[in-house]
Amino acid sequence: MAITKGQKKQYRRFIEDSADKALTEVGLDKDGLQKLIEKGDEFQAIIISAIRELSVNNQFAHEEVESNYKYLSGYKPKGKDIAEQVATLHQLFPELGTVDEILANGDIPSNAEGWFAIPRWEKIAPTYGEAVQKVLNLIKQTRDGNLYNYREGQLSAQYLRQSQKSVNSFQKLGDDQKDHDILVVPAQFGLNHRGKSVRRAREIMNASEFGLGSFAVGIMILTHPERLMNYDDLWIDCPGDEFAPEAGGRFSEAFYFFFGDGGVGLGTSDVGGVRDGCGSASGFLPQ
Repeated sequence: MAITKGQKKQYRRFIEDSADKALTEVGLDKDGLQKLIEKGDEFQAIIISAIRELSVNNQFAHEEVESNYKYLSGYKPKGKDIAEQVATLHQLFPELGTVDEILANGDIPSNAEGWFAIPRWEKIAPTYGEAVQKVLNLIKQTRDGNLYNYREGQLSAQYLRQSQKSVNSFQKLGDDQKDHDILVVPAQFGLNHRGKSVRRAREIMNASEFGLGSFAVGIMILTHPERLMNYDDLWIDCPGDEFAPEAGGRFSEAFYFFFGDGGVGLGTSDVGGVRDGCGSASGFLPQ
């Protein structure tokens, strides 16, 4: 597929902004900048190498294993329409308003499993972490108290944040569906990325695909409880979140939902960890 004029314009602007930022941060004087100019060929080679490395989907290619895990508990892609999902959400969150159900009549983007009803987290709580906690509380309530949260009390901003791509993608979905509390989101529940580390899954997602976080995945579990009811179900990585186990330090982990001891659990693992029993959930921007 050919590069668009808009992409070229954005690329050139990015290069110019990066060059200006580098001059400011490095603090080159006249002599230092002249030395860089004299090494122009070497400088260009470094830029080309960086662009090649960042643009090709070969990073973390070794972080994939063969996986035969699937959906065992009765969940079926495209099996539940938006109206049914919204009815469940209105029972759980009576304060929620409308949804644009007409969107779900359109074609599902390639690689998506269906249309999912996901509220704006801002309609649920003042902060993202508080919204996640409310969803976890409801999962526990609807699972007869069986929820195992191995990060209890660690949902504040020092520990948990959304990835920038996830923030940007939900912002675009929200702008396109303005005036609605519940967004219609094409998504998949993990099967597309089974056996891949979280960062490998993030790496191979194209511009229109983005990782879902613990709020969105938790909502999907609430509206599709049949998705996670067996230990041998494919567990669900949440690549749309970033977690810092040392609070405010390096955001090196991500949440995942699992099933065990008769209930749903929430834990974290390193973004480079590879498990054949896990797959990253993702959403898609309609084209």
